[in-house]
Formats: sequence, C-alpha cells, structure tokens
Amino acid sequence: MSPARTAATDLRPTIVRLLSNMASAKEIQQYLKRFSQLDAARFAVVKVGGAILRDELGALVSSLAFLQQVGLTPIVIHGAGPQLDEEMAAAGIEKKTVGGLRHTTPEGLAVVRRVFQQQNLRLVEALQAEGVRATSILSGVFEADFLGRRKYGLVGRVARVHTAGIQAAIKVSSIPVIASLGETAGGQILNVNADWAANELVKELKPYKIIFLTGTGGLLDDRGRVIDSIHLSTEYAELMRQPWLHSGMKVKIEQIHDLLMQLPHASSVSITRPDELAKELFTHRGSGTLVRRGEKIRSARGWGRLDTRRLRALIESSFGRRLDRDYFEKTRPWRVYCSEHYRAAIVLTRENGLVHMDKFAVSEDAQGEGLGRAIWQVMHAENPQLFWRSRRGNPINEFYFANADGAIKDARWTVFWYGMDDWAQVRFAVEHCRARPATLKDA
Repeated sequence: MSPARTAATDLRPTIVRLLSNMASAKEIQQYLKRFSQLDAARFAVVKVGGAILRDELGALVSSLAFLQQVGLTPIVIHGAGPQLDEEMAAAGIEKKTVGGLRHTTPEGLAVVRRVFQQQNLRLVEALQAEGVRATSILSGVFEADFLGRRKYGLVGRVARVHTAGIQAAIKVSSIPVIASLGETAGGQILNVNADWAANELVKELKPYKIIFLTGTGGLLDDRGRVIDSIHLSTEYAELMRQPWLHSGMKVKIEQIHDLLMQLPHASSVSITRPDELAKELFTHRGSGTLVRRGEKIRSARGWGRLDTRRLRALIESSFGRRLDRDYFEKTRPWRVYCSEHYRAAIVLTRENGLVHMDKFAVSEDAQGEGLGRAIWQVMHAENPQLFWRSRRGNPINEFYFANADGAIKDARWTVFWYGMDDWAQVRFAVEHCRARPATLKDA
C-alpha cells in the first residue's frame, strides 16, 4: 500500500465524522469501500468549466483536497471560456463562432495557449498551496486532426487520447490537471472544445464517475429545480419530449446519453456544484443530478418468468433477513416489477380488491444510484392506489412518507397508502398490515 493510501486509511474515521451531518456512517463507509476498490485511474474524471475556475476556485480546491485525503485521485480537465472571451476582447480579436465553436486564427490561438496555461497553473498552484499533490498537463494527451481548416481555423477534433502522463501522475497519487488543448501528429497546437475533449478522455479511461461541476448545481426542471436523478433506460424518451427541455440543456442530456451508452453499465454522470461534491459522491441523497444508463424494468403477473433464486437473494440481501422458505409457494403476486439484472424489485399482491406492496428491495450496490426511484415510478404509473407497511426505523421510511398520501404508526409498523380517499379502504389497509404475518425473519 502506498504512503498516500496508508495516510488516507488513517484519516477515514475523521472523514466519516465530518460527513456524518450529511448521511449515516454506514452510507459513507459504503461509498468509501466502493470507490477504494476501483483501479485508481477509473475513479473519476472531473470536468471544470472556466466559470468555476473564475468564481468558485476555493470550493473546487477544497473538494479536490478532500478526495485526495480519503485516498482518491480524480482526473481533472478544464475549460476557460469566459477567460478566453475577456482576453480575446482585450487583444482586439473579434469573437466568431461557427456551429457553436470558436473560430480560431493564428493570433487567436496564441491567446488560447496563454489563457489555458494561466488557468491550468492557477488551479495547480492553488491545490499545491493547500498541500494537495497536483500535476499540470498542458499537452501530450489529445492528439487531434483539423476539424475543417477553412471553416473553423485552428480548431481540432480529438483523434487519439494518450494517457501516459495521466498514469504517471496517478501512480504517485497526484491529481492530473489537464488543459483541453490538442496537437496534430506533426506538432501543430489546436483549440479543442473542452466538452469534446472531456468526452474523448472519458471514453478512453472508462471511469466509474464522470463529474461536471457547474454553477447551477445540476440539470433544472420546468420550475428551475434541480432534477435529482435521471434513469436513461426508463426516463430518457419521455424527458426528451418535454417542451421545457430545449437548447443547451437538451443538447447536454443528449450528449450524456450518447456518452453513457459507450461506457460500462456501472459508470454514471454527476452534475453538481464544487462545494457539494462530497455530498453528491458519498450520500444516497446526493446533491445535484445523477444520470445513469439504468436498467430496464420488467413487469410480470406471476413467478413463472422470473428467476426466484435471484429474487430471493435480492430480497434477503436488501433487508438483511431470511425470507420464508415457502414464500414463493404461498404468496400469489398481483404484479412483480424487477430490474433486468435483479438489483431492484417490487412485489405487489391484491387484498380485498386493493393493491398491496409486499416487498420493495434494492441491492446494496444499487443504493444511491436512482434505481429504486426508477422502479417505483414505473410501478406507481400503473397502480393509482397502493398500501404497504414498513418497520419502525427503516431508513427508507423518509422516502415512503414523501410518496404517501397518509400514514398511521403503531409500536411495530408504519402503514402507508396513496390514492385511497375512502376511510373504509384505509381502515382495511391498516388492519390487514397489522395482522399480516411477517415473511422475513432475523438470520
């Protein structure tokens, strides 16, 4: 184990205490364990826009320092859009964009190179001033071809990504800070769109996390609120039909969709603010927008088309209790919703004409990625009435309260329901839940 990893291990109890106001120690340890098991180069690529470097440098440095303290080495790639606009104007160079890209003349390229070097070193020096190991990488990563010399000037499209410099920095637990400048095989420097460069870097490294740091702190819905998670497999088509989703945000979601479709299933995109990065990474609730490919949700009317062995393993691991041996023989499902890889499931029964949720299980490795929310939404759309119960102290009760129309507690259970206005129905639901035998026993 490297000295950096050893030091990080010593710091973990302190880190957990610092995060304890955000989430439970169990949550935090779960994420620390998950991240620390990854190959160092596959933890995260962090894309930082020029506005963040200008306006929120202190918060960015603090968040990156925190990650290094817990033994994680993110790879940082940055842009410098606002700074370029300012310096180009100061140099008397008129801004010209073609198809959203900055047309770059030889005079403009000189400014681009100077500004990227300034911003890169500004971040590296700020990190080093806080005791963070960081390495400036201004060239040698993005081999590029001309995008179209007549149309765009000295603008490049990434042809190949070279990771030797990145790997060398990570080997000594130093954060690589990469400028989005390209160069041809012959050595000509080219201006490369920072988002394009970040995407090509991600495709090459295939990281577990792709993090976009923005001033808005996430993607915004029609009311200007941050969308907490997007499951592309179940939500993308509907999301793209929304009239309020347009222009830059629509393009961003399309780009994220295309990117994630080319990455391992476990990869995800987080869009958040620099000062909320730890909360986004280390808590189920997060802070920002989490985007995942997700899993298809299947619906069945019985056990016949399901792998009950895998379903049993999911339920038992999710609840930490042993499921009755004859559960699948004695339980007649009304509907069973199950993710394609058996990482989340909902079992519904029908009681006296009312739909009852008997089990809602999410595997530990899927907690915090939005899969539970996705399967709930599919189930909710098909079942306008529902009742269910949950043990007192269940960590998911906060979610249940937020999604129920009403609830009644007793010493052992809390009974929840939605879509039921008839008090006779509610009374039946409560009495049924209190009398229903438990099918999960302590192991």
